[in-house]
Amino acid sequence: MRKNNSQIRIISGRFGGQYIDTPKTNATHPMGERERMAIFNTLRDEIPGRRILDAFAGSGAIGLEALSIGAARVDFIENHPKAIKCIKNNLAKFQQTDSLILKAPDGDYTIIFADPPYDNPQYEVVASLIRHLVPGGYFVLSHPEEPEPPAFPYLELLSSKKYAACCIKIYRKK
Repeated sequence: MRKNNSQIRIISGRFGGQYIDTPKTNATHPMGERERMAIFNTLRDEIPGRRILDAFAGSGAIGLEALSIGAARVDFIENHPKAIKCIKNNLAKFQQTDSLILKAPDGDYTIIFADPPYDNPQYEVVASLIRHLVPGGYFVLSHPEEPEPPAFPYLELLSSKKYAACCIKIYRKK
């Protein structure tokens, strides 16, 4: 449950149980606890010590969950000014000074989370992120039921689940 309408809870790890702010805008859609829990239950053992990208970051909740359970570093990609400010405030709350807010990926990542706006899923941008994923790395996509994302070359679909209005797909790079 949200503490108030503009906060969500980190679900596990060293920040577990603490609340973070979400941007006060309709341009982002915070991923629900149930969906985040499903993703992190699946990938928990792959995260500690890894470099991770949280694309279309919004509040930064996905990246903060990863940091909470031991990611070495998380880079955030976001372009909405209110969301960028929110991510900066959330990172400061947990004293995460190694994490960066970027306009584009910077290097290679073991796990990439992509949660584009549902009214404009930007699948061409999502597909461009794949080249920054290391072989054997995981790619997690949150998307609306329609339109269905394209097949992504070099990715093997491991899991596909629907949660209310959202679908979560987990891939692994071949």
